[in-house]
Amino acid sequence: MADQKVIDQAERVLYKTYNRYPVVFDHGKGVTLYDSEGNAYLDFGAGIAVMGLGYGDEAFNQAVKAQVDQFTHISNLFYNAPSADAGEKLLAVSQMDKVFFTNSGTEAIEGALKIAKRYHYNKLHEAMGDGADGCEDWEPDMTGEIIAMNHSFHGRSLGALSVTGNAHYQEPFRPLIPGIKFAEFNNLDSVKALINEKTCAVILETVQGEGGIYPATEEFLKGVRALCDQHGLLMILDEIQCGMGRTGHMFAWQGYGVKPDVMTVAKALGNGMPVGAFLACGPAAAAMVPGDHGTTYGGNPLVTAAAAKVLDLFAERRIVEHVREIGGYLWDTLEKLAAECPLVKDHRGLGLIQGLEFTVPVGPVVQEALLGQKLILISAGANVIRFVPPLVIEKEDVDEMARRLKAAIGAVES
Repeated sequence: MADQKVIDQAERVLYKTYNRYPVVFDHGKGVTLYDSEGNAYLDFGAGIAVMGLGYGDEAFNQAVKAQVDQFTHISNLFYNAPSADAGEKLLAVSQMDKVFFTNSGTEAIEGALKIAKRYHYNKLHEAMGDGADGCEDWEPDMTGEIIAMNHSFHGRSLGALSVTGNAHYQEPFRPLIPGIKFAEFNNLDSVKALINEKTCAVILETVQGEGGIYPATEEFLKGVRALCDQHGLLMILDEIQCGMGRTGHMFAWQGYGVKPDVMTVAKALGNGMPVGAFLACGPAAAAMVPGDHGTTYGGNPLVTAAAAKVLDLFAERRIVEHVREIGGYLWDTLEKLAAECPLVKDHRGLGLIQGLEFTVPVGPVVQEALLGQKLILISAGANVIRFVPPLVIEKEDVDEMARRLKAAIGAVES
């Protein structure tokens, strides 16, 4: 069987860091993926919130193909039009001041952390009267501390792991970056208690994804913003999963009436092309200088041409408004399903990032949905099913998902 040949090959040659399901996908169209035997799967995972426009979008594909015929890469020692175009469009929808394109969300987090460290360094040097270029009195214990959140997830590089509030991910890779303290998400007093003269930034997800689909409360997010303003700290919001229209706002923080100093974005920005970014405004936008940060591939013409087209299509097709409508329909549908299913204990989320928390581990339900019902779902922790479909789903897709999910739950219960 062709599927098994590919599976055996992958198991032989690829590093074993994923427990993959026994399915080989071959191509996709719209919100449907097809395996190598022609079976159709309704996709409510979107490559982990990546495929915002779905699969096989002709306008997007043509833009990428056109750039391939020009050139795919050029050193960041030179200018190129696609990166400038994508940067201008991304700044316009975010109202930030500067952007740096990366290869991934994790790299965007690394850049955001470096902005915070450099910002703190600059402030101390200016206070000492030395400027930012050197300081004879600099001591290691003056390095800026960062407050992060328990149950957060920011990526798997060492810097991103250091601010990820989950010991399971961290323990095999210690020691991590020092000076990281963890507060409780949606508990403002816990943040306030950790601030001292060394603190330089607070980092959090506007909606915790891997941690179980927990949106920040308005009181908490506005409170963190006020604390950062009061103490001269940078507020860093991780919008890698919840940004790019997924909550019904282009960026989730825009629905709260706050604005971060630094923001990270990736996933749906490239609709499958490997591109992320960190953005900054105000003093944070001027914190780093030439030589402070760099990347070989980040911001190359191919991925930024893709990002620019994604931003164009979001505007042309009113994707954000569509998410508000369909997100509400998904909410009502999942509310009804939760009321009918004794195994579901909670339902939460915003727009098209929602979660159902079960009283039992969801692994068997996710597997039965995939193999038995041809429905792609992903989990967020052991007990939560995460719904992050392509942003172009319609009401009939939601109805079909609910039908297949109920069948999968029933099969597992029996």
